[in-house]
Amino acid sequence: MPAGMSTDSESDQPVGVPSAVGAPSPDAPDPDTWLGLGSDVLPVDEVTGWVGQPDCGAVVVFCGNARDHSDGRVGVTALEYEAYESQVVPRLAGVVAEARSRWPTLARIAMLHRVGPLAIGEAAVVVAVSSPHRDVAFEACRWCIDSLKSTVPIWKRETWDGGESWGLDAQHMTDLTGQTRADR
Repeated sequence: MPAGMSTDSESDQPVGVPSAVGAPSPDAPDPDTWLGLGSDVLPVDEVTGWVGQPDCGAVVVFCGNARDHSDGRVGVTALEYEAYESQVVPRLAGVVAEARSRWPTLARIAMLHRVGPLAIGEAAVVVAVSSPHRDVAFEACRWCIDSLKSTVPIWKRETWDGGESWGLDAQHMTDLTGQTRADR
């Protein structure tokens, strides 16, 4: 774990950060939103089942998996993610609030991200939404993952044949204000 981050010795999860494992309970403050950051394998199948609702004909799930290459780099063998923990879940909540404002018919939304080392093929992030109709679900899910990537302080280190680096270029965090529905 990077310097400055504390852990809970019981669970090895960052202190104060919800687990990415386990859907919110029905009596949670917002039982239709599941946000999380954690080092456990992401429960993609559970998210997919949880996000669906009887009044929703559309469930869209984006799962970002660790791959064996990136721009100009072949033979990527591992990824590791670190996060500015105290800001991750509040920023995810901001993305959800803005998505619900833009697409009022959204039902459930899940946004979970892994930290720590990942093997090639493992899920690094899962974003899922449900709505009565597919056009809203596709648009909202895409906007949510794009907004997560541009506004939530999570960094990736790649290891490949011949080296390692914390990303190809510096990532500049932006705020949600000013983004349009078409921002990609």
